[in-house]
Amino acid sequence: MLFEEYSYFDYQFPEPQYLGAKHTHLAWIQKFIPKDINSALDAFSGSQSVAFLFKQNGFQTITNDFLNFNNQIGLALIENAKEKITQEDLEVLFKTAKNKEDYQLIESVFTGVFFEKEEAEFLDNFRANIPLLNNPYKEALVYSIINRSMTRKITMGHFGHTQALKYASDPERIKRNRSLIRPVKEIFEDLLPKYNNAVFDNKQENQSFNENILDLLPKLDNVDLAYFDPPYCDSHADYQSFYHLLETYTEYWEDKQFINGIKRYEPQRFSGFDKKRDVVDSFEKLFEYSQEIPHWLISYNDRSYPSVEELTKIISKYKDVEVKAKAYRNGRGGKGSVAGSHEVLFVCKPKKKHVINKNQEVQKIHEGL
Repeated sequence: MLFEEYSYFDYQFPEPQYLGAKHTHLAWIQKFIPKDINSALDAFSGSQSVAFLFKQNGFQTITNDFLNFNNQIGLALIENAKEKITQEDLEVLFKTAKNKEDYQLIESVFTGVFFEKEEAEFLDNFRANIPLLNNPYKEALVYSIINRSMTRKITMGHFGHTQALKYASDPERIKRNRSLIRPVKEIFEDLLPKYNNAVFDNKQENQSFNENILDLLPKLDNVDLAYFDPPYCDSHADYQSFYHLLETYTEYWEDKQFINGIKRYEPQRFSGFDKKRDVVDSFEKLFEYSQEIPHWLISYNDRSYPSVEELTKIISKYKDVEVKAKAYRNGRGGKGSVAGSHEVLFVCKPKKKHVINKNQEVQKIHEGL
């Protein structure tokens, strides 16, 4: 790594509010990144904090998530090298939309669930104006910020409950978190400088993808390091249920049903890593498709399925592996991060080749006689 590349750490990742985000583990993960790395893949990127770390390191960074609202963060902060939101852009976003009659999804589905009518109308109008920016990186920045604004607005920062409006009228909760009663527009304007300031050029051709990783991996080559942070099956949040509103807002679904009290979209996207019936087979395919990538780092949890021991056996078919662990001291969403459980990092390297020279072979032959 060149000395000047350390200057990329002057850019700060906007702190996420995302269950399972690795933002608090970055210094620990950094310790195990191999030397002489030029390119890195963040395969299950989520909040994009690890991909941002790779970009700060000066690596050519490839990031991927099968949920589009996460991909938008990747486009905005990993692939994007220079585009920022200007005052002129804000005027476009906040004006009354000419086609607002075509954008009423949030008002019609989520009024009375997560938002009062006026707030829902603002979100629909804002969403109608995003394509007017006519720039994929600016649009991605706006999606990233408005989605983050909605998680600030809702108690617990996710949409897997029906208590948002009840909590927003509770004086004690408001006292602890004033964002519950702040307009989303105001939160967006507060967050905007942090996201603009996180945009930088690390002189690499970085890419963000929105695919199932098992479909993407066969298309990739020349990757030095793969970071895998799959859903912790049986021990962590159901991301499609907890963040369904952000995906719905980004995609602005026309072909989905909205079910149960939280109005989650149905059918959900197929992951392959969040159900016990699928996950072992998915891990086998993941490692098979990644075997040409020299180094892997795999985040996991000791309460997940399959067990750490079983996953180690699967990994060992392809790589030499060391298991590192650190304990959670405070619960952070799901039984996998309750106090006393452990965040696990599998540090995987190419298998050592055992070479026996000809003299050793001759000696073994004589010893056997």
